[in-house]
Amino acid sequence: MGWAARSQDEENFPDRRRGRQQRARGVHGRARGVSRSGSQNVRKSPTFLDLSRRQSGGHAGALDSPSVVISKIRIRKQSAMKITVDTNVAAPIADVWRIYTTPEDIKQWNAASDEWHTTKSTVDLFEGCVFSSCMEAKDGSIGFDFAGVYTKIFPQKRIEYSFGDRTAAVEFTPGDKCINVCVTFDAGTSHPLEMQRSGWQAILNNFARYAEK
Repeated sequence: MGWAARSQDEENFPDRRRGRQQRARGVHGRARGVSRSGSQNVRKSPTFLDLSRRQSGGHAGALDSPSVVISKIRIRKQSAMKITVDTNVAAPIADVWRIYTTPEDIKQWNAASDEWHTTKSTVDLFEGCVFSSCMEAKDGSIGFDFAGVYTKIFPQKRIEYSFGDRTAAVEFTPGDKCINVCVTFDAGTSHPLEMQRSGWQAILNNFARYAEK
């Protein structure tokens, strides 16, 4: 899976630089309140105590720290952001599955543009085992490893995996004359959704072209 620009590579696929922390975003919001006289509604910004009580079910004795509150809100927001891309492949399901999961085949199709290629691929297709693709620009200017862990394997039907703190699922659905390959993945947070979508879609289209040869 590759890109023509460094920033797009680093966002859409994890590299070896682990532990990079994102800057905490501010928490914005307003809560409706009632004045003592009851004559009008007033608005106030929620305090960290308010947010902590909401996260803990409103119990004052079980409060989260402000950093935990921010983390929970961010994780909840990220988990709801998923992107789906798909393609149809005019080939038997056995061939489609093999080409998607075999290292030598992956090296032939795993790139989003002609400027990129996959120089090495390893696949251990069992739950709890790892995969990795070494992706590089052909001019040698940049490269990274797209790696993860298989979490669920349903042969010729579905693959689920994690990569970093994100997850993805690949579904293979037979049709009348082709196999629909659908990939759903957790979106990153640093680049527009459409930029991420176009990159993954380009790789999947390249896979379909190679599989139909």
